[in-house]
Amino acid sequence: MGAKGQLGSELVRLLGTDAAVPHDRLSITDAAAVEALVAARKPAVVFNCAAYNAVDRAETEPELAYAVNAEGPLNLAISSRRHGATLVHFSTNFVFDGAEDRPYVEADEPAPLSVYGKSKLEGERRALEAGPHLLIVRTAAVFGGPQSFPQRILERARSGDRLRVVSDQKVNPTFARDLAAAAVDLVERGAAGIVHAVAEGCAGWDDFARAVLVERGVDVAVESIPIHAYPSAARRPLNGCLATTRYRPLRHWREAVREWAASRE
Repeated sequence: MGAKGQLGSELVRLLGTDAAVPHDRLSITDAAAVEALVAARKPAVVFNCAAYNAVDRAETEPELAYAVNAEGPLNLAISSRRHGATLVHFSTNFVFDGAEDRPYVEADEPAPLSVYGKSKLEGERRALEAGPHLLIVRTAAVFGGPQSFPQRILERARSGDRLRVVSDQKVNPTFARDLAAAAVDLVERGAAGIVHAVAEGCAGWDDFARAVLVERGVDVAVESIPIHAYPSAARRPLNGCLATTRYRPLRHWREAVREWAASRE
């Protein structure tokens, strides 16, 4: 589900186009359509890459955010359980409040700050309660698609925009290609429950931006600003870094940025 997004596209690259179900073909909010598709295909594994991830807009569209991020995973979980499929559902570092001074692990108690984070946490809970064989993969700051953070930074730099980027919100910039491979590996290992899968290393968005520009050979300065200087509708966790006690860190985010940059030649 969500086969045309940046993560879904990477899973299609690994698993083949026969597995793809783009959003324009099926909405996970349509329980009857989900049931019909799962019943017809009888997949061994369902990967749910569909999400409402407009973090700020969710503050004024909570019904839509909950429909996609909470009711949708429940629909998939019910149909997956009914037909014996494993459900792989992707979640987010936004389920935490960012108050800790260390990366969050799987056993830490969620406390989301935003509608987006709350809707994603509710999706986790509803899917778990529905009782299929379920793997929830939490991740952070996924990049790789044409609208992801590195591409937007490059476009702004090349257009002459002043680059003012938040420095005090920390994340693990995670390459969609690495995340897709990790999800497939976790399924093959029979993993279940909640697993954090993120790149090794944490960085502010400003350092992420600088790394992108360096790797692409773009000599434009990045001005570091605090998050309060960049007003937004939704509250974000200052510490958005994840760690794992159940898997392995993915390759370091700087190495992943280097590959992403090279692929843009």
